[in-house]
Amino acid sequence: MSTESSENQGLAPEYAAMFAQLAEAPGPAIVDLSPADARVMYRAMRPVNPDIEVGNVRNATCPGPGGNIPLRIYTPKGSGPFGVLLNFHGGGWVIGDLDTSDAVCRDICKTANVVVVSVDYRLAPEHPQPAAVDDCYAATEWVAANMEELEGNGRIAVGGESAGGNLATVVALKARSDMTVNVAFQLLAYPVVDASMSHPSYTENAEGYLLETKTMHWFWDHYCPDGRQRKHPDLSPANANDLSGMPPALILTAQFDPLRDEGNAYAKALTAAGNDAEVVCYPGLVHDFLATAQMFEASRPGLELACEHLRKHLRD
Repeated sequence: MSTESSENQGLAPEYAAMFAQLAEAPGPAIVDLSPADARVMYRAMRPVNPDIEVGNVRNATCPGPGGNIPLRIYTPKGSGPFGVLLNFHGGGWVIGDLDTSDAVCRDICKTANVVVVSVDYRLAPEHPQPAAVDDCYAATEWVAANMEELEGNGRIAVGGESAGGNLATVVALKARSDMTVNVAFQLLAYPVVDASMSHPSYTENAEGYLLETKTMHWFWDHYCPDGRQRKHPDLSPANANDLSGMPPALILTAQFDPLRDEGNAYAKALTAAGNDAEVVCYPGLVHDFLATAQMFEASRPGLELACEHLRKHLRD
């Protein structure tokens, strides 16, 4: 099923106002910063929001190929068992952490009534690919083996924003091939799925809308400096030879996002391979819009739809 904007419209009023305010006091571009400084800036852009109340939040770790992997586990109010969503944060595999994904994880936990396990995978350039994939896959296996501790009902979803969406669908591909974990659902919010950066939206939305095309080049250069390797399905899942047998997927995209077209195309490829995949392209919105779902009326429907799908696919 595909729901894409049939014609362009202007930015949603909330985003138009936000960009006007940012234009009055512009900050540094990510591409002009070191990864360490970019992480500090991104953390300031997406702070923790403890005002979104859930049943319990605790930090934990699970074993990983490079050492223990930090996790943050959000449990809903009430009694379980609950479905479990593994959340892989966005940030181009270079920035982002448990804090930058906190507000969205809390909101999903509360709204969808699911346990959310947020994964603090290793970041590039200190840990280039495949470190992030290896950590996310190890965390997924750990969740599957620790359902009772998590108050889980045995049903697992993988999800994430942007680079986190990339990691989620790569994990789903690996789980399908290795037959180690039964993934019930994929939540892919404006995912990176094609390293070629050749779709028209990379030109149409090259600058001025939060995520810029030059920033995607910066992310890819840190995550996988060898351009030839980027064609591999573990980096560009759209290039997988066989997409059959994948879990149901919801793909959220935004009109003013360089990643719009690759997300829309990936949904069509999943459907063509016989999978249940729905894409919704939100007019007037930009990349990262789930981060404003608590503040902007225009961003709320995407998060609500995601939670509706999670309730549907993760129920007993």
